[in-house]
Amino acid sequence: MLYMDENVPLAITKGLRSRQVDVLTVQEDSLTSYPDPVVFDRAVQLNRVVFSMDQDFLVEANHHQQLGATFPGVIFARQGRVSIGICVAELELVAKLGKPEEFANQVWYLPL
Repeated sequence: MLYMDENVPLAITKGLRSRQVDVLTVQEDSLTSYPDPVVFDRAVQLNRVVFSMDQDFLVEANHHQQLGATFPGVIFARQGRVSIGICVAELELVAKLGKPEEFANQVWYLPL
């Protein structure tokens, strides 16, 4: 369900996996250091919601919204303003209780 951008701390990914949340990282997908548009398009291909702490993903989401292009969604948390624990807890809720159509073509911000 979630596609973790490369700037997301590993502790968040590990925390989510320990709670049985389906997570794929950019690193595992062999896209480390690729430009954001490539990573964004890959998330669209995989139909996974992107979690990022990189403001450039907000630009990508806005660009897709302006074009009317569909995408699975983006969840954003500002680095240094949201703790790892809050990210894990809230992403777990989103992943387990949310439905894919609730995120489609939208940007969600943590904390919720």
